[in-house]
Amino acid sequence: MNRKNPFKDLKLDAEEREIERAINAGEWKPIPNLKKEIERYRSYAKFTLEKTRNINIRLSQQTVHALKIKAMSEGMPYQTLAASVLHKYAMGA
Repeated sequence: MNRKNPFKDLKLDAEEREIERAINAGEWKPIPNLKKEIERYRSYAKFTLEKTRNINIRLSQQTVHALKIKAMSEGMPYQTLAASVLHKYAMGA
């Protein structure tokens, strides 16, 4: 069977070319324990969707900055990370 490649003439934009380059250079690695990671992010999503109550809390600029850096590396908003950490602590996890 002779199949035509539908991607033969595909034009990639700059971001897509960078992704392709990174993959070809071996810069992207498979996620170890993928099922565990999926479940972790599923719990983040569930926690985010639960009814929440706003609170005010004062944190140092240094703490907020560190939270933002950690949240960025986890791929989530820093408020979600802060809520998750507080939730885990409060629930004894």
